[in-house]
Amino acid sequence: MSAAEEFMIFLEANSEEMVRVIRTEEIVQTVKLMKTKRNTIQIMNANRNKLFEEKTTSPNKTTGHLTAACTPKTRCLGGFLVAALLCFALGSLGAEAPALTQDQQSWLTKANRHEKAGWVYVHIEGIPRECGFQYGYLLAKEIAQGIKATRTDWEYGSATKWSWLLEKASAMFVRKIDKENLAELDGIIEGMQAAGVPSSRAEIIAYNAYLELDLYWWPEELKKIKEGKVNPAHQSCSAFIATGSMTADGVVVLGHNTMQGYWSALPSVIIDIVPEKGHRILMQTYPGWIHSGTDFFITDAGLVGAETTIGGFEGFDPKGVPEFSRMRRATQDATNIDQWCAIMKRGNNGGYANAWLLGDVNTREIARLELGLKYVGFEKKRDGYFVGSNVAEDLKILRFETTDHETDIRETEVARRVRWKQLMTQNTGRIDVESAKLFEADHFDAYLGEEHPGERSLCGHVDLERRPIQQWPEPNWPFGTVDAKVVDTKMARQMSFAARWGAACGTAFDAQKFLAEHPQYEWMKDILQSRPSESWTTFAAGEQRN
Repeated sequence: MSAAEEFMIFLEANSEEMVRVIRTEEIVQTVKLMKTKRNTIQIMNANRNKLFEEKTTSPNKTTGHLTAACTPKTRCLGGFLVAALLCFALGSLGAEAPALTQDQQSWLTKANRHEKAGWVYVHIEGIPRECGFQYGYLLAKEIAQGIKATRTDWEYGSATKWSWLLEKASAMFVRKIDKENLAELDGIIEGMQAAGVPSSRAEIIAYNAYLELDLYWWPEELKKIKEGKVNPAHQSCSAFIATGSMTADGVVVLGHNTMQGYWSALPSVIIDIVPEKGHRILMQTYPGWIHSGTDFFITDAGLVGAETTIGGFEGFDPKGVPEFSRMRRATQDATNIDQWCAIMKRGNNGGYANAWLLGDVNTREIARLELGLKYVGFEKKRDGYFVGSNVAEDLKILRFETTDHETDIRETEVARRVRWKQLMTQNTGRIDVESAKLFEADHFDAYLGEEHPGERSLCGHVDLERRPIQQWPEPNWPFGTVDAKVVDTKMARQMSFAARWGAACGTAFDAQKFLAEHPQYEWMKDILQSRPSESWTTFAAGEQRN
């Protein structure tokens, strides 16, 4: 365990005995005495056994505030301890990053990052540790923001400590993550620390696994401690894949948009990975994730893919391999659809249960893999389409592993399923990249029978619903579409795809305005991010800085 981790555990264990009030100017002066966070942690570890020799408290005669009753020595150390905590949390107060080694400098010459149309593009290459270091170093700021949002979401939603989740996730997953993925995760931590941003293996694992932890493992744990039914989390993405007579040129066309909470970490990264072994990957992801999360990807094996969550899913096997690790291995190692699916099924833990829409641009085959915990649905074809709207198509998965009602059109997943089939029928033989962009931005509500950007449109805007009818827990919930991506065979062979950041329709989201109008979401004020209207742009493997 690192000194920083020991320090944080010590703080948490002794928090009740550290009731001490220090004015802001005193904190600033103390912080100025410290050269780096690292020196501060070393001081704390050297003296931690000497702290709190007396554990009674008494009111300060000058201020009246309660102060830990300590010896002069421990009082001084206590002041440093509080200042150290603040210095550790607020790296902007003068922390220094360690100098890069020659190896690290060499690794960075092969990587690059730039920003375009709301996205952050990053190119990494090499052995797993190199790739991880490049990733962690170049995106340290964005990863820190993603972890902050995830931690806030977890602690508010679960009423449990982030440190507790890290401990549980590490114990459950670390031995089941393959060596390559683990080396890349460790490399990310090394890169972040070199950039002056602290993290740990336990934290980066829990962060990568957050979807399966929060939405699948945690509901099962809640059943053990909470009376009554635990409702499955709502997830909503919209996707299609088509080939043969359905498309304008008979080639594979894939489209996907991500629907999620606006307060969560956001999938604003396009990553180009050139691993030492396996296939090159161009995919959308969240900052610091070694898998996609939204699961829109292209590989130089000619595979393209996306997924939509199986709605109302229940079940999780803590003995299985984490989904995020399986997804990365499948995408990097597989040369065809069957291999990709076999890797995903091996060690399946039921976490992040999805309907995967897959295409092979070399054979023009498309497939749908519905991966439940107990049951698996699979179809493959060279002519036709598959759609994804969160309704399980396999009846065993639908009946035995979900709570969904596939005919209730008031439900968003059912209405969007109906709308997808309407669009496929209306556009048979004409589907291409441009029509796919329009599909992902569609606002038709199949239940109301009219244009209505809201809870049931393919381009979702739950935040605009003042009177949600069915699925959503409350009015104006800040949840909806945050992107759109499309690709066809020609683009995939060039390792490129088109993407739009923000709502697929281009509608902007103003976080400050939203919070002013909906103060009940005040808890999100430090993590809710605005998304201006952005245009469609194209990304390709091997892009360089402008």
